[in-house]
Amino acid sequence: MRWKGRRSSRNIEDRRMQTGMSRGGKAGGIGGVGIIAVLVIGYFLGVDVTPLLQNAGGGQVASGGGEITEADKQAGEFVSVVLADTEEVWAEIFDKQVGRPYEPATLVLFKGGTQSPCGGASGASGPFYCPADNKAYLDTEFFTTLSRRMGASGDFAAAYVVAHEIAHHVQDELGILGQANKIRQQVGQAESNAISVRIELQADCLSGVWARYAQARFNSLEKGDLKEAINAAKQIGDDTLQRNAGRRPNPHSFTHGTSEQRQRWFATGYEKASIQACDTFGTDRL
Repeated sequence: MRWKGRRSSRNIEDRRMQTGMSRGGKAGGIGGVGIIAVLVIGYFLGVDVTPLLQNAGGGQVASGGGEITEADKQAGEFVSVVLADTEEVWAEIFDKQVGRPYEPATLVLFKGGTQSPCGGASGASGPFYCPADNKAYLDTEFFTTLSRRMGASGDFAAAYVVAHEIAHHVQDELGILGQANKIRQQVGQAESNAISVRIELQADCLSGVWARYAQARFNSLEKGDLKEAINAAKQIGDDTLQRNAGRRPNPHSFTHGTSEQRQRWFATGYEKASIQACDTFGTDRL
């Protein structure tokens, strides 16, 4: 991916040098890799993730992760450029397809742990979007996990992760995320999971729309980049995550969609380059 030398976003909140303990807030609708990844990545890393799940409802979470390394700085610069790309692209798409301005999200960089209104954030939980404060949260160490533990390497795989979380903000801006999460609170677990799958697959599709516009606007994609993103979508499919954790895939527990679904919806967004093409709530074929 060609990203060096381009504009960085001002909407970065860097908490990586903070220390001490922070108090988590009220749990809310968390998008992105979400709770399933807390469990599955915990299996990969051999970590007892029970305290992390308990903190999701509000508790003490360590904030800050020590010295900022050169790799941390590079990752922060990369994320800032990708975030700037999403800002320009979604401003253009909203102007053309929605007919109103796009209000960008803030992206919080942290190391180790931090707080959010949606609960305690930990590197083990993966990136997520919190609609309560319109912020995406990311420990850039997740890129290492994605590459080394989950088999999804490459800078465009990392860019896909950022784009996916910002896609949840796009859903929030469009009013989709709030409506979907409201319904989830009123139904049983199985129905709630099914709605969550549609939310996540739509975010994958919107990530594909972003990638298509980013290529047209910045000529940022290099040979193999799309394969990196599609492979990342495959590796974080519910069935693949559960299988790699030594569990038999259980469709009733899926909250993000299968690997095949995630790949296909990302590809649909890239091919169609349209928000309307990402209507996962209006189709019987996910």
